[in-house]
Amino acid sequence: MNSSYLFLLARFIHVVFGVVWAGALVFIAWFLLPAVRATGPTGVAFMQQLVRVQRVPTYLMILMALTLLSGLSLMYLDFAAFGSAWAHAGPGRTFSLGGLIAILTALLGMFVNVPTAKKIGALSASIQATGAQPSPAQAAELGRLQNRLFRAGQAAAVLILLAVTCMGVARYVP
Repeated sequence: MNSSYLFLLARFIHVVFGVVWAGALVFIAWFLLPAVRATGPTGVAFMQQLVRVQRVPTYLMILMALTLLSGLSLMYLDFAAFGSAWAHAGPGRTFSLGGLIAILTALLGMFVNVPTAKKIGALSASIQATGAQPSPAQAAELGRLQNRLFRAGQAAAVLILLAVTCMGVARYVP
């Protein structure tokens, strides 16, 4: 397969999966998590369904991996085609900055958001299994975890929008 087809395939994967990944992060952070917090135990049960049954974090990780790998492939192909001059030009620097921000977003998701969502799911399941109201300690831990997920989700949404902005304007940066 020649490099033109590889470039088109990598670009297709990068744009399509990147749009879905970014859109999901923004939707979750700005709409879903606030609604879950506002609805209390019902929202927790809903979130448990998304995390444990629907496996949303797993799908987000797949989208993230495909987006980052295709983005790195695009950077490699551009560097191979245009050399180091491309890396030092406006577009190369801007694409690189966007890629770095996307990688930071991915790290935040892998090491903060996903583990926190799983902890919320496990704690919610144990509370549901007892059939009783959560103890004060469980309620406090659940609140702490929800706040952490909310803050990290907000940060991820802002970061991914910055990465998308870099990708959208990079070709036009002198």
